[in-house]
Amino acid sequence: MSKSKRRIENRRAAVDAVPSPDADAVEVPEAWKKRPWVPYLIMAIVIAAVLGSGLALQQAVTQPRAQALANCKTSTAVGVHAFIAAQPICIIPNHKYTATLNTTQGKIVIELLPDTAPVTVNNFIVLALNGYYNGSSFWDSEDWVVQAGDPNGNGTGGPGYNLPEEPASFLKWNPGSVGMARIPGGPINGSQFFIVKGAWPGAGPTATYNRFGTVVAGNDKLQAITSTDKINSITIAVT
Repeated sequence: MSKSKRRIENRRAAVDAVPSPDADAVEVPEAWKKRPWVPYLIMAIVIAAVLGSGLALQQAVTQPRAQALANCKTSTAVGVHAFIAAQPICIIPNHKYTATLNTTQGKIVIELLPDTAPVTVNNFIVLALNGYYNGSSFWDSEDWVVQAGDPNGNGTGGPGYNLPEEPASFLKWNPGSVGMARIPGGPINGSQFFIVKGAWPGAGPTATYNRFGTVVAGNDKLQAITSTDKINSITIAVT
């Protein structure tokens, strides 16, 4: 056989080896032939299941909120963790607010103090409800204090605005006290907060740190926190 003829035979063998479209066709069950709508019903059930699971996931990650907090929405965002202005006031007078920090160590419950630091409490609530603190690390953890709320995770970040001073000299900075961070001589950060674990070193604070909360449960979890721990989420309750 010549080389030319051999190449032609090889091509034919290759073509014959390629399966035809009918060879890979799936045999349709006889019942489906009598009920052509069955495949469409199955497809609809599958799509509904997928959409349902997606809705369940959405509900699982969405922060539940009381009706009294329905208007707690952020100001216009200009970045992932940055806003054009401070958060609009949404908290209601004569109500009690509680924040539960769901941390990697467990739950820490904070009674918020809207009567003494209304702007700070409102700011914290709005950010918490809208997931700002989710995943935030306790980037600064010492024997007497822990600090969180920095989107950069190193003490340099914030929400793009600062808070006004809300002094409350009659409140003591005992263990469990919650305040807002500020650099010496600088403004009060809009998102970073700290929780006192032990005695404040020296003579205590000499500047205003907007004391806006007190730990009322979970002190053992607070004491166990280190710089490797995070805030998974924060839930807000109102009565």
